[in-house]
Amino acid sequence: MAEERAQLERWVSFAAGIVAPVTLVSALLFYFGYVSARSQYAYFGIDVDTIGLSTQDYVMRSPQPLLVPLLVLTLLAVAGLLLHNAVHPTELTVRRTAAAAAVLLMLGVVGLFLYPVIGHVAYYALVVPIVIGVAAAALGYLSYAASRLGNRRAPVVLIVLLGVVTTTCAFWATATTAEYSGRGLAKSDAQNLGQFPAVVLDTKERLQLRSPGLDETALRPSTGQTFNYRYRGLRLLVVGDNRLFLVPEKWNPSNTTLVVSLDSSIRVQFAFQNDPP
Repeated sequence: MAEERAQLERWVSFAAGIVAPVTLVSALLFYFGYVSARSQYAYFGIDVDTIGLSTQDYVMRSPQPLLVPLLVLTLLAVAGLLLHNAVHPTELTVRRTAAAAAVLLMLGVVGLFLYPVIGHVAYYALVVPIVIGVAAAALGYLSYAASRLGNRRAPVVLIVLLGVVTTTCAFWATATTAEYSGRGLAKSDAQNLGQFPAVVLDTKERLQLRSPGLDETALRPSTGQTFNYRYRGLRLLVVGDNRLFLVPEKWNPSNTTLVVSLDSSIRVQFAFQNDPP
């Protein structure tokens, strides 16, 4: 009985060791996908929460904003390992490098506290965490190297705290990159709105649309006809929770995003692409 209980505990511990990292990774993918999508659709005047995207939608959107940060972090880790194996620093070199890293860290902290003054500067939210994170990581490694050279015990608490700072800054920089990625994707979409499905929208009432490029046609009344107006020049930006988010097929600063519910008050047709087989 005791042996079966011990075996069960081992299996539970093993399963927990797998589930916890998977849950954490899924949460991070969801967060970065959400940040990117929020920035992307805000460009078109849409609050992403009104679209009704699922958790899976956000997770599937996360690889694009995470690609560059993951590649950079991996390359930095490889460079650090190569440097560690190739260089044999002296205690004096470690001290001088640590002093330079401490100065860099102080500059980053000063920039952090000056956010009310310089927070509007372009790329502030990317440069400051990178400066602080790189300096903290360097100080953590140099603290470990100094203890090895002096045959002293490594300052574990200091190294752990610097590791927390480095991780936090990496998270901050990655979230900023995800936001920039979403904004860049939105601008790319705005330049190529023709890539989205063309929509012909029939409505019962006149929509009084004012966006340039839209074509409104009054349909001829006939027996059984319930739709009175037809709109062309619309593109399907995204499908939400039983709703369509439509934009004009050419970007203009005075354009708006049209939100229509998929119910009996509208009739939607999707046009073929003009590309004969």
